[in-house]
Amino acid sequence: MESEGPPAGHEPALRTLAMPGDANPNGDIFGGWVLSQMDLAGAVPAVQRARGRVATVAVDAMRFHKPIFVGDLVSCYAWVKEEGTTSVAVHIETWAGRRDDRKPVKVTEGTFVYVAIDEKGNKRALPPKED
Repeated sequence: MESEGPPAGHEPALRTLAMPGDANPNGDIFGGWVLSQMDLAGAVPAVQRARGRVATVAVDAMRFHKPIFVGDLVSCYAWVKEEGTTSVAVHIETWAGRRDDRKPVKVTEGTFVYVAIDEKGNKRALPPKED
């Protein structure tokens, strides 16, 4: 079932325009480009929760619902879904505002897992939650 619009109460973690250099010969945006944007967006709440560096360790349950086209305004919404001792699972929804009407359409979603790391790149515990 498709949602009516982007998640209520969430601001986009990332917004960008899909450019011709990001497209395949059919004019659709490469999936790898979308994954990259989602990874950047997911890192925003992960870094905030970890209060420092994080590294992406997994991508779970990735779904491509609709294509993204050159000229679409791409918005990624991201929020912490679950956390462990050292890791944070972030759910990300990507919405595209079509060039012609800008009505948002959900194009992808997935859950990315980030691990908190120290200055040497080693895993570290998440700090206690702030109230």
